[in-house]
Amino acid sequence: MTVARCALLLGALLALLSCAVPPSGVPAAARADLAPTGKLRAGINYGNVVLATKDAATGELRGVHVDLAQELAKRLGVPAELIGYDAAGTMVDKLKAGALDVALLSAEPARAGEITFSPAYVDIDATYLVPAGSSIRNVEEVDRDGMRVAIAAKSAYEFFLSRNLKHAKLVAGPGTFGAYDVFVSSKLDALVGIRPRLIVEADKLPGARVLDGRFMNIEQTIASAKGRDAGARFIRDFVEDAKASGMIDRMLKAHGVRGVSVAPPVPMQ
Repeated sequence: MTVARCALLLGALLALLSCAVPPSGVPAAARADLAPTGKLRAGINYGNVVLATKDAATGELRGVHVDLAQELAKRLGVPAELIGYDAAGTMVDKLKAGALDVALLSAEPARAGEITFSPAYVDIDATYLVPAGSSIRNVEEVDRDGMRVAIAAKSAYEFFLSRNLKHAKLVAGPGTFGAYDVFVSSKLDALVGIRPRLIVEADKLPGARVLDGRFMNIEQTIASAKGRDAGARFIRDFVEDAKASGMIDRMLKAHGVRGVSVAPPVPMQ
């Protein structure tokens, strides 16, 4: 075997070893919680097109959520397996079943008994889009008798509004795109969504308006399965560091995301 070939093989071996050896300081319990199969299986909700998208031709996932999941895997010293979903509700079921290790989704108190949410890393206003000619001027006016509101099924919005709307009727569609289709095809009175997404939808519908104000603040988090306490602590520390170091802000700017803000720091308990 030539010297050059030996050097090439040695370099390849060292490269493999460098990938296999996790960064120092990562608790073994955290790695066991978050990568029980030897990789981080991360659920990405590409229905939240502000923070994640899926290329229709290649299936490639891109966006802030993708970058954040990959960085978390890097900190753990394991490969990232990104698994795309078009709605958040399915990811919750997969987390509970052990098919996912983490899921990047919105915090929702109704799910807190089922999964563990990290501190928020991004805050987004949730509001309504109304069609051309609508008399509705603010978010409070949506909750009236006879109002029909399109919403993504099993979303954080649906959990919140099902508890808080007293008069308007929610009409669920399958995921973000399904809610938009229901809104248009059924000529509903309003469409629920995050402000940056609704601004994009308004451009497709002449005369449509995104209402000022918000009915809730959507907190984007990294969720993990209940009972994986060491993993949850590792994620919490990772999120707080990502905010404090400016990483989240840089990711938002790199992907051209506007209309959202980095969440404030959460005091350590």
